[in-house]
Parts: sequence; structure tokens; C-alpha cells
Amino acid sequence: MSNVRRRYARSHMQAHPVFRVQILGGEDVRVMREVLSLFGEAFNERTTYAEAQPDDSYLRQLLSSGAFVALAALSEAEVVGGLAAYVLPKFEQARSEIYIYDLAVDESRRRQGIATAMIEELKKLAQARGAYVIFVQADHGDEAAISLYTKLGAREDVLHFDIAPRKSDA
Repeated sequence: MSNVRRRYARSHMQAHPVFRVQILGGEDVRVMREVLSLFGEAFNERTTYAEAQPDDSYLRQLLSSGAFVALAALSEAEVVGGLAAYVLPKFEQARSEIYIYDLAVDESRRRQGIATAMIEELKKLAQARGAYVIFVQADHGDEAAISLYTKLGAREDVLHFDIAPRKSDA
């Protein structure tokens, strides 16, 4: 996958540094690790995102696959936002949908259009890949995420269930 870089300038009364959104490919393992660190901080789940990270080979393969999409928002060389999504091939028609699994922006850089810019870049990628929809979940009480996603898409109220795999008898 080629790296696509787009620059986004914000024109507000306050000066905000320019950032760019980059679609990560197999050569971007270092940046992906920084995205994982950002997710750990943003979600207050440092153990989940930092302690058992896969090796470089695994991340290189994942970032090169057509089944996973990662984007990073960078200000200079600093990762200030990240998005991880999965491409889900459908069975009822020859098409796919994209599921945003994680999206976070560094706390000091929120409200600068970074999350919106990453989703806009994902929309372009989704269209290029023939996906017919992008979907995302938001937790009750996460008003910032709910507001962002409401601005960008149609809301559906659904129930989500986690089903544990059957444990072996061994």
C-alpha cells in the first residue's frame, strides 16, 4: 500500500501547528508503535496497548494486508492521532465495509479537526477500495465521540455483545 500524505491547515484565531494524515504501510512499523502508545494513553489502557505488542514482522504483515487500515496524524514527526480499522468483505454482495476499531487524538491536540481529517482520509480510501459503508461504535457517555460521529454519519442504536470462545476441555 502506498503512503498517502495529506496536509491539513487550521485557520483559527489561535495558531495550531499543521498536521498531516498518513495511511500506514508495511514500512511504517515505528509509526504504528507510536499509534499504539497513543491509544494506550488516550484509552488509559497502557498495559493492553504496550506490554504485549507483536513483533515487527507481524506488524509489517498486518500493515501490508488489505484487511487492516491504520492512519496516523502527524505534526512534524510527532504522532498526534491514530485510527485503526478493519476491512470486512461481505458475503451477500461483492462489496466490503470498514469498521473503525480505534480512534484517538492526543489530549493536548483535540478540537483541532484531527479526528475528522483522519475519517475524511478513511472515506477516500474506502471509496477507492469499493467499500459501501464505514461504521464505528461509541460508548455511552463518550459525548465527544458521539458528537463527532453524529456530525459525520447516521446514528443507529444497536446492542453489542461480547461472546467468549468456548474453553477447551484439555
